[in-house]
Amino acid sequence: MDKTTYKNVVFILVDDLGWKDLACYGSSFYETPNIDKLAAQSNLFTNAYSPNPVCSPTRAAIMTGKYPTRVGITDWIPGYESKDAILKTPEDLYELPLEEVTFAEVLKEADYKTFFAGKWHLGDTGFFPEDQGFDINKGGHHMGQPPGGYYSPYKNPKLSDGPKGEYLTDRLTNESMAFLEENKDNPFLLYLSYYTVHGPIQASKKHIAKFQEKKQILKDSVALLKKEGTGQTVINQYNTSYASMLYALDENVGRLLEKLETLDLMKNTLIVFTSDNGGLTTLVAHRTAPTSVRPLRAGKGWAYEGGIRIPLLIKKPGQKQGNRIDAPVISMDMFPTILDELDLPLQSNLHQDGVSLSSLLDGKENNVHESLFWDYPHYHGSGWTPGQAVRKGDWKLIYFYENDLYELYNLKEDISEENNLADSQPEKLEELKEELKHYNEILEAPKPTRN
Repeated sequence: MDKTTYKNVVFILVDDLGWKDLACYGSSFYETPNIDKLAAQSNLFTNAYSPNPVCSPTRAAIMTGKYPTRVGITDWIPGYESKDAILKTPEDLYELPLEEVTFAEVLKEADYKTFFAGKWHLGDTGFFPEDQGFDINKGGHHMGQPPGGYYSPYKNPKLSDGPKGEYLTDRLTNESMAFLEENKDNPFLLYLSYYTVHGPIQASKKHIAKFQEKKQILKDSVALLKKEGTGQTVINQYNTSYASMLYALDENVGRLLEKLETLDLMKNTLIVFTSDNGGLTTLVAHRTAPTSVRPLRAGKGWAYEGGIRIPLLIKKPGQKQGNRIDAPVISMDMFPTILDELDLPLQSNLHQDGVSLSSLLDGKENNVHESLFWDYPHYHGSGWTPGQAVRKGDWKLIYFYENDLYELYNLKEDISEENNLADSQPEKLEELKEELKHYNEILEAPKPTRN
């Protein structure tokens, strides 16, 4: 097949990568030169969101183009059990149903070779990546974190151990590069779902010294904390181990991009780089989180901006010039965007809640969503209690079930969500309540009940 007649997809998903964890998004402590270079040739989204503040629901949404509520996965699998909780939370699926059609299955049908490496977390045996459209699976199984940590032996049923001390992030990249080498002449989907920077926070031994040295000149070299509900949020980037993990991630993204260049695949490969939820900044029980995404409020587990606003870079085949896009977009948009960019027909019966971002990428439109919705009716170890949120224009409403409480924020004027306008803007409050009600009705969202 002539290389110029088809396009490939490289989809890089980083676990728990916060909105402010990359230098190109404003971090001054962490260093990500290769990702920054990619950003300089990509469309960088400033208002990209995950549809849920934890991993499994977002992963299901990316795969299906549907809101997690529609799929039936609204918590990480198997979820957080809150003892003595006021509310009994809805039952949740423990796997992505096989009836769901993933974008990998659609591409496979179109004769794409499909490859998965890394974290899956969408079901156990019978529901692995190879059951959901991927020809090859390296390391994807039911667990949400690397069972043996980041150094071999991995204790991963889907990944053979490397030499003792091999680093998992390196290994997943090596597997991906080998796949590229073997499939450079076929259309392919490479889905690289790094386990990093999810816990356990284990330093990259190769890079830790660099950041220990850098930390000595930080103004605030210990974690500074701010109260958030029953938890506490870290408000500065201070953690050298986390910084070294990000630097190792960046090094590996650089290796992968270099491989694409060497194989002359850049001109016909669509690259997507994103995260599954906000950074881990907020925890209960006197535990200190590893990162900060200030000025955003809270982090993973919360429907405040820190928990749901994520980095997103999309580089069109052959794109050389960077571009910044401020329109709000969400993870379900990836499915139709990929089809659109590959010149494959859209399938709106499948990706029901996603819209193609091609018009944004081409500068033909400056907005594609009237509103966005978040449904997280569960408790979380960050101190979040069951709730929901909706964003419409610059306005955002958050609802907490326990005390039937609404909070209203204007994100344009108050990105940190510090000024609750629910009392002073009654008309706007009603408008967004209606929007929330609309989503609950069309998605038939299950509600928590009194315990």
